[in-house]
Amino acid sequence: MKDKVTEALYAAIDDINRERPSDRQLAKAPETALYGSSSDLDSLGLVNFVVAAEARIEAGLGKSLVLADDRALAQEPSPFRSVGALADYVEVLLREQD
Repeated sequence: MKDKVTEALYAAIDDINRERPSDRQLAKAPETALYGSSSDLDSLGLVNFVVAAEARIEAGLGKSLVLADDRALAQEPSPFRSVGALADYVEVLLREQD
């Protein structure tokens, strides 16, 4: 399951990277920061990534998820701190749906 989640998140990175300059591309790696001072995304970029990730998860796994809700935003550490952390969080949400 984690492989499919990671693939969906990497596809969302591809979607975002198409809109970004070549020198500001996000790396497709578990440690890529999505939020915080080490992230290359501003707040609008993070929103765009989350929307792309939700769409890619639905297309790839057939599950509709809301990633940025009160639960996610209240978690410490944030599930948006990295691609790997978000993949772990998505897995939890998918297990809860089943």
